[in-house]
Amino acid sequence: MLARAGCRAGPGLGLLQHSQQLKRSAWLAPAPHCLNSSLPVNIGVLFVPQQEAWVVERMGKFHRILEPGLNFLIPLLDRIRYVQSLKEIVINIPEQSAVTLDNVTLQIDGVLYLRVMDPYKASYGVEDPEYAVTQLAQTTMRSELGKLSLDRVFRERESLNANIVDAINQASDCWGIRCLRYEIKDIHVPPRVKESMQMQVEAERRKRATVLESEGTRESAINVAEGQKQAQILASEAEKAKQINKAAGEASAMLVKARAKAEAIQLLAAALAQRHGNAAASLSVAEQYVSVFSKLAKDSNTVLLPTNTGDVTNMVAQLYILKSKMISSPAVQQAAKAKSSH
Repeated sequence: MLARAGCRAGPGLGLLQHSQQLKRSAWLAPAPHCLNSSLPVNIGVLFVPQQEAWVVERMGKFHRILEPGLNFLIPLLDRIRYVQSLKEIVINIPEQSAVTLDNVTLQIDGVLYLRVMDPYKASYGVEDPEYAVTQLAQTTMRSELGKLSLDRVFRERESLNANIVDAINQASDCWGIRCLRYEIKDIHVPPRVKESMQMQVEAERRKRATVLESEGTRESAINVAEGQKQAQILASEAEKAKQINKAAGEASAMLVKARAKAEAIQLLAAALAQRHGNAAASLSVAEQYVSVFSKLAKDSNTVLLPTNTGDVTNMVAQLYILKSKMISSPAVQQAAKAKSSH
């Protein structure tokens, strides 16, 4: 209406009013979209909230950044162009497809945490910081996933997140924005790949079960062998102790028999040395001779006899002479002396 009235009044006045109206409409135009809320109106006295930075332009040129608290501006000349939040901002990264190193297509999304470090760069360095950071995160995530295989994507999620953060910070430094961390929310694999992964997991579990079973069998066989070894060692030690005890017993028995025999010989020698001892010895020998001959030819039909079998007196005399020589031998006498000394 003002423009139309100006045209009717005259060409000069209409052009002047039309230019003023254009300037006013440009002056009151909304600011471009950024990480901020609605722009406040300059009334001269302004109170800036904590953790916010207001970018002020004077006559269309950057003037200064208002700090939190009380601030004074010149109305009409100064204009609040951008309101930047200095708090940590959370941005959801939309789901997108990415191809891994082994040519598996994944559907992946994430969450980005960032903060405005320089309000001036965030206002004048990029047109839409949120959109720019989102696109940068998506492209960086696709490039990083292309360097890893499917198995490594699941194992190295932390390193993948760290690589994405580093890449974003290198690119967004000129925008005054710093990426604090990036977290992958969900990773969706194709159904066939998921089935093959499930089969792989089951095969791995069966393999582990087989390995554990074989290890158990091996340990059991080792334990059985160790038990048999210990049993044989103990059996051999017991047999050794048995043989030692048996040998000691036989040695003791032999000593006892030898002592008894020595005592018997000593008693016999003493008896023969007495009066009529020879006659008693001859009688004993004759009795033994007759007893032995009475048992001949009982076990076998073949019998060997001396030529003078019927001459008992001669046989007894020979046996008596042999006994006398044995008794008078130095060994028997020494045994007798040793016995008497004991």
